[in-house]
Amino acid sequence: MRRSPGRLAATAVIALVCALGVTSCGAFSKPLDTGAAALLDSFATAMEDQDALAAAALTSAPGQAEGSLAASFDGMGAQKVNVDVERAEEYTDGTATFELTTTWLLGGDRELKTETSGSARRLSLGWRIQWQPEVLAHNMPAGGSLRNLRTDARPAPVVQDRHGKNMLTLQTINEIVLDPAATPNLNSSIGSLATIIEPLAQLVTPTVIRDQLAAAQNKPVTVVSVRDSDMVALAGDPKSVPGVSVKPVPQLVLLDRRIASPVLDGVNDYWQAIRDATSGWSAQMVAPGVRPVQLAGEQGPPGPNVGTTIDPLTQLDALDAVVEVAQPASILVLDAKSGTIRASMRNDAAAEQDITIDKDYTPGSTLEPVASVINQLAGSDDARAAQLLAQLGLDVDFTIPGIRPSAPQSGPTAEPVTFRPEDLKVSALNMGALGVAIARTNSVVPSIISGQPGRVEGGDLGAVDKKVLATVNGAMKSTATTGDASDLTNAPGLRALVGTNGPQGPGWFVGISGDRVIVVYTEGERSGSGALAVAQRFFTPRVYPQ
Repeated sequence: MRRSPGRLAATAVIALVCALGVTSCGAFSKPLDTGAAALLDSFATAMEDQDALAAAALTSAPGQAEGSLAASFDGMGAQKVNVDVERAEEYTDGTATFELTTTWLLGGDRELKTETSGSARRLSLGWRIQWQPEVLAHNMPAGGSLRNLRTDARPAPVVQDRHGKNMLTLQTINEIVLDPAATPNLNSSIGSLATIIEPLAQLVTPTVIRDQLAAAQNKPVTVVSVRDSDMVALAGDPKSVPGVSVKPVPQLVLLDRRIASPVLDGVNDYWQAIRDATSGWSAQMVAPGVRPVQLAGEQGPPGPNVGTTIDPLTQLDALDAVVEVAQPASILVLDAKSGTIRASMRNDAAAEQDITIDKDYTPGSTLEPVASVINQLAGSDDARAAQLLAQLGLDVDFTIPGIRPSAPQSGPTAEPVTFRPEDLKVSALNMGALGVAIARTNSVVPSIISGQPGRVEGGDLGAVDKKVLATVNGAMKSTATTGDASDLTNAPGLRALVGTNGPQGPGWFVGISGDRVIVVYTEGERSGSGALAVAQRFFTPRVYPQ
């Protein structure tokens, strides 16, 4: 790669410059001296450093050069730039010529290589490269630059529910942006924009918009984002308001906004990973008023659709259930036979507390039957106790494709094996795995992407010990028939564990009914009763408009 003007061959080249009245004139080339050699070496170094200002300062037109170079460095986004200086020759008339091979390394096996030529001249300021856009790329127009664009095959993959119906699709979202510096009367623009978006965003009042601007220190803000299909519902054209622009952005969105849930964030991540893996690229030469010219690139293949195990109707049932109580509440529903996730929802209070299905919480008294039987079987054998817990999906960690991991929780870490229920920590996923393990007599890792199983750390899943199975199953039947869950209705064959961790909770409900496992988690006063209220609401039949 290395350019080295000092060791470039000095070829004897005659540059004949003849004029009327001069019998002869001539100049022989000589080895590059420190002037031209230093110039070319410094220019190549600045290019490799992607320092537009430094490279432009070594040219005859720094202003023009900096614009093209800066736009190219920004537009290409290269991980590395390699520059080779070749066939450099200096002449006795104070000029030099050279060739450049510039390689833009764009990641992976993607690269753009340009071969260009140029000249330099010794000026009063010293040696300078005669700036011309063709130093960057052959036939580069004035004001031109290079850029590298991501390309995606069409149609884009869709995310489907457990029935194979489209659930999330790529759509155009219009970001309505207000720039306070672009309007002569900010208050008037705020009022007009609030009026236009009111049919879709009644809560985004002029006061809210002013608060947005204040938080952004009066820089441009995206006031609202509106789907293409919803733009007709606005009370006017946002672009008619001074200082307002509309920016179309492609985004994966739910077809039915009612089933929105944090559990779908990870599904979105999975879809994006496929999109990234199948993306193509296009390195282009661009200039004002000129059609872009592709210099290198490759179109990626279409990505596969993403199948999930989510059931939209169960999602709606889950949403209806968690809003039954004002305290923080979340619900997770799994298929009792396969362990796949069918729904997950939380209410606004739970969202404020950032309650998620993979964070660990105390189970309180909920797991007393589990702890009791494991203590009986394992005694002081910690390894045996750990094995029995893992068979139930407890005291292990899950990594599940399509589930976005929560940030690590602060505070002391619980011991790997602790049999007192008040010390053991579990997530809703652990509780769900417990319910599935009892329902099918062996444990599996929960999943949400069809055909993409997760992995477990901290223990081995498998068949549940017969004594543990009989004890826990019996306790769940007793709770459902004569215990705390006996008042629940519309839950045929219910088996359940219910418990709290004192007056302030949290409260849990883990139930098996039919082909579903239901996990409810609540916080706050009377959280045990709150968990039962959420469960009852979930079991209550309802009909939704299509």
